[in-house]
Amino acid sequence: MTSSSAPGPGTPGAPQSSRLLRRLTARGRDEAHRVSSPLELLFDLCFVVAIAQAGVQLVHAVAEGHAGHGILNYAMVFFAIWWAWMNFSWFASAYDNDDVLYRLVTLAQIAGVLVLAAGVSRAFQHQDYVMVWLGYLIMRLAMATQWLRAARAATGAERRMALRYAFGVLLCMIGWFGLVALPQPARPWVFLVMAVAELCVPLFAERHHRTSWHPHHIAERFGLFTIIVLGETIAASTVAVKSAVDEHDALGELLPIAAGGLLIVFFAWWIYFVVPIHGHLRSSRQAFLWGYGHYLIFASAAAIGAGLEVAVEQAVGKTHISTLSASAAVTLPTALYLLAVWALHSRHFKVGIAQQLVLPGTALLVICCTFLGHWAVLAAGLVCTAAVATGAVLAARTDRRDRGADVAAPAG
Repeated sequence: MTSSSAPGPGTPGAPQSSRLLRRLTARGRDEAHRVSSPLELLFDLCFVVAIAQAGVQLVHAVAEGHAGHGILNYAMVFFAIWWAWMNFSWFASAYDNDDVLYRLVTLAQIAGVLVLAAGVSRAFQHQDYVMVWLGYLIMRLAMATQWLRAARAATGAERRMALRYAFGVLLCMIGWFGLVALPQPARPWVFLVMAVAELCVPLFAERHHRTSWHPHHIAERFGLFTIIVLGETIAASTVAVKSAVDEHDALGELLPIAAGGLLIVFFAWWIYFVVPIHGHLRSSRQAFLWGYGHYLIFASAAAIGAGLEVAVEQAVGKTHISTLSASAAVTLPTALYLLAVWALHSRHFKVGIAQQLVLPGTALLVICCTFLGHWAVLAAGLVCTAAVATGAVLAARTDRRDRGADVAAPAG
């Protein structure tokens, strides 16, 4: 990837010659050849470090028999990571001017997520959210700074929108302090209230003016992050299998898990990128629902990797959980990923009830694989492979029928 290309000298907010400081004005939604910048790619990689830490702690919690506790902490930490990443990505799509100050503020956000990552283990193990809150504070203060810069360069409704964003971000940070100040039983409720408040900030800010986000750029940003999260899933699973083979010489027990896990990850990539989703992002309402729904896609994709690690540890006797629980650690996030991708992507492009039922039906079958003991992960992978083949056959039949109708129409 290269840096975001300049569409032309007349486009507001487009990167131009290198300068220390430029006005942070909105970019055009119709820019040609808009791609992710190297800074955005670095941003993604550093955020995946925090996701990896959350995944490691989820593995430990599930392997020790504390699945409920681990899932709750995972949901809370992952929300902070995902929300900060998504806010930056949406802002950058509309306002990235690539000047020195913009870069420095973005690097501050990267530093913030690394601080958050350093506090993930204490949040899981000791319910100590100080480092997580501090890292989130750094990221959100940087985001508020960007919005204030945008407000300074804007007028009218656009200025009010930017100020509302900055005010909303700062106000929410006061509420998030409850994770540090309030007793432990109150923290899940603090998370629930503040998560809803955070989700409402863009809806409040953009009531009368919409940011000029770029559909192709946004689709690419989310797609790249999906690839990186799936890559982290593969890496974590590979390390787990290698360690188990080295320490326990249990290749026979691990091969079905490794093969099934690889098929699941390949399938996860396939179904996400099989449709050109940028064409669906035609309005802010559609984009909000699509972007918010990616919490489930990203969280479940990362949880698949954690589940595969749990399955590996259970296969070699390093955990005290049952085979059923270890299998569920893989199949349940896989089914959630399937349903989320279907709801956000696939259903908009499927023709007929048969095509629409492929992914929901596959999710149900994957859940049923949970009860197949040591073969559960491999069976889930084979079910996913069969789903790809089924979807391809149904799509080919539809294409042939449509071509036949096009040929017959002129003759009629």
